[in-house]
Amino acid sequence: MFIHGGYWQRNDKEGFAFLAEGPLAHGINVAVVEYTLAPDARMDQIVNEIRHAVAWLAEHLGDYGADPARIYVGGHSAGGHLTASAVSLGAVKGGVAISGLYDLEPIRLNYLNVKLGLGAAEARRNSPILHLPPMAGPLVVAYGTAELPELCRQSVDYAKAWVERGLPGHLLPVDGANHFTILESLADPDGALTQALVEMVET
Repeated sequence: MFIHGGYWQRNDKEGFAFLAEGPLAHGINVAVVEYTLAPDARMDQIVNEIRHAVAWLAEHLGDYGADPARIYVGGHSAGGHLTASAVSLGAVKGGVAISGLYDLEPIRLNYLNVKLGLGAAEARRNSPILHLPPMAGPLVVAYGTAELPELCRQSVDYAKAWVERGLPGHLLPVDGANHFTILESLADPDGALTQALVEMVET
């Protein structure tokens, strides 16, 4: 299940269908999902919609010949945040969070919050780094080494907190990739992100 980015306020799933090419080449089914964008939805609603998407897949994948007991979640940017918000669900076997934002307080304090309207409590409530689960499947936290410093920092800090909590997973820097070119390594069957997903699924 792939969740697109766009700072929770732009883009839709159709623009990201090309990312399925990498996983599909290895026999991994892909569902690209979307969510109501801000300002039409608050962060609480957006996070809940993603959790409902996981629940829907768990209930209906069997109708499409797929295994509902083997759901993996991945997402980019805002979708990386939403991946981290969903990876602890019982139906999720593991995740790949790409260039995500895991502490929403910096978002609350900058121009992106004009449409999001985050208050301090909602930002805390939806910051995955503040709500590490007691147990979860493996999580790969990926980022491009040529991304903005804040995006690199958030990925490094979140992966560190995740592993120090005793949870399975690791940090995956993608050398030379920026916030957009990192997606090429998922669309490519031989890309670093595709290989990380394949390794997770086959373990």
